[in-house]
Amino acid sequence: MGPTAGCAPRTFIRYTECSLQQGFTLIELLVALAIAAVLIAGLGGVMGQVASTQDAVQDKNELTRQARFAMYQMVQTVSNSRRLLLPLNDKPWSNWPEHIREQTVPPSSPIGDSTLATAVLAVTLPLYVDLDGDGFPDADDDRDGQIDEDLPNDIHHDFTAGIMLIDDDGDGSVDEGSDNHSDDESSTVNDDPVNGVDDDDDNNIDEDPASDNNGDGCPGVCGVDDDGDGQIDEGAFDDDDEDGGSFDDPYDPVVFYLDNGTLMQRMPVPWNEDGINTPDGPIDGRDFVASPIAENVTRFRVERVPGALGGVQLVDLILELSSPDTGEMVSLQTLVRVGVHCESMGSDSIDRH
Repeated sequence: MGPTAGCAPRTFIRYTECSLQQGFTLIELLVALAIAAVLIAGLGGVMGQVASTQDAVQDKNELTRQARFAMYQMVQTVSNSRRLLLPLNDKPWSNWPEHIREQTVPPSSPIGDSTLATAVLAVTLPLYVDLDGDGFPDADDDRDGQIDEDLPNDIHHDFTAGIMLIDDDGDGSVDEGSDNHSDDESSTVNDDPVNGVDDDDDNNIDEDPASDNNGDGCPGVCGVDDDGDGQIDEGAFDDDDEDGGSFDDPYDPVVFYLDNGTLMQRMPVPWNEDGINTPDGPIDGRDFVASPIAENVTRFRVERVPGALGGVQLVDLILELSSPDTGEMVSLQTLVRVGVHCESMGSDSIDRH
């Protein structure tokens, strides 16, 4: 008896089902792996780019934060100070621009006979600073209600020429000279009394006075009752405020300078920070603290703007920060007026809280 109807189709169906269950060929697998590898590589590149962009944005934000903070500190200090100490004006006999102090990282080449390019900004301590909380501005050293009115021979009272550990005149040398009475690091001492005149012909005014600040040989101003007590010219010739003490209110400099790519702020303090009690007391111009206010600084430039009118002194500040990791750079520049917030007060008197 021959095959019954339907057997062949059943055999054919089983064969078709087996053929449909076969896997991928080797070529198909290789092609799929290659496509996947390309996709993964592309995705990795995109993720890497995203991460790199995120790092750059974070670096830029951090640089901007630091630069703004540092610039604020300088502007706030300068605008509330009574006197710009550094930079100095150009001396006729120097061949480098002393009124511009610029320093870069890596170091820029010095100009003229100067041996090292250094940037520095120094002003007298603002009246709002009262670190010891005694109710007197720290700038009022003798607590008599007047500021910087009785300067010593060494106007910063730090026993060094110029400001201690600072290159005042931009020639690359620090505290040069054997006489600490040379307040501008020149070769002469006490050659520019406080009288509004450039007595030593160096383009700077009143920057190097003797203990008799105005050089008139009298306590205070000759023939004037300086302290309003009804007496004229009482006391010693170098008692410039006629209060019975001599040279007891020096300048207290706030200094901004660059140290290996870090911008430092140096503040005088009214306590014995250095632990030295000689030669004339525990507190003097050697007592200060220095704090970093910006890192990764690649350029710091300070310019004493010449030709200011009406006694207005301007300072041009440039600060640049760069990231060593991403190369991001932030640059800030501002022009600030010295003492703009001090004009409501008299030249010597202060408001005591």
